[in-house]
Amino acid sequence: MLDMKGKKGLIVGLTNDFGMPWMIAQACAQAGAELAIAYLPIMEKRAKPLAEKINASLIMPTGTDEKSLDALFKAVEEKFGKLDFMLHPNAFSDKNELKGAYVDTTRENFKNTMDISVYGFTDACRRAAPLMKDGGACLCLTYFGAEKVMPHYNVMGVAKAALECSVRYLANDLGKKGIRVNAMSAGPVKTLAAAGISDFRLMFGWNELNAPLRRNVAPEDIAGSGLYLLSNLSSGVTGETHYVDCGYNIVGMMAEEVVKDIMPMITEKMTNNNNF
Repeated sequence: MLDMKGKKGLIVGLTNDFGMPWMIAQACAQAGAELAIAYLPIMEKRAKPLAEKINASLIMPTGTDEKSLDALFKAVEEKFGKLDFMLHPNAFSDKNELKGAYVDTTRENFKNTMDISVYGFTDACRRAAPLMKDGGACLCLTYFGAEKVMPHYNVMGVAKAALECSVRYLANDLGKKGIRVNAMSAGPVKTLAAAGISDFRLMFGWNELNAPLRRNVAPEDIAGSGLYLLSNLSSGVTGETHYVDCGYNIVGMMAEEVVKDIMPMITEKMTNNNNF
């Protein structure tokens, strides 16, 4: 097990025991890091007991507004005096607008999605940087929908693309201070956030059938990669999008055995349409 004793970390956006922040928080705590945990007030009943379970030194609710963030980072500074790493996974979009077409995204939802899902991480890095006196690591969460069109991901895919670009600019800005900034792109995971995506079960099954490892990612995959990116093991890595998707992002077409299974259906359809 990686030794992170003496390291001080902030985990923002803890929601429940199915979410990726919880997977990574557990790994950091087990490695010996001292943690500050922040959660949205509406998630207190689910998030606070989890933070207590891993003996977090600081547990507090926080919103996305300036006042809440000021209070959070002031509390972190008073408690720890410094910060070695931060996980900031916050993202949000109106799930009703994820069901239709991207072209129908409203201006209000576009601005709100970008503010929370993109600027939120930039703002958090700006606030965390002065506390990372000996260098540090900042990590956000993204998804392959930033690069390829995914059904029902819509404006969130556009926001994730902007987030990944922000990671590169932040890495360049903060690298002079020894601060690394990276994004982790995990494959489909059964989380509360995924529940807001229509046909998620189809995406989950498709990934399993076509990823090179022929499986979906497990909590320990995400926990291990998160721990790596937040620790000194990745001391030479910054500005990167690190994929944890069982290799799905490298595939150019569906798996051969899947093609063989559905080819008779495709052939029949094309024959009936006189296009074969």
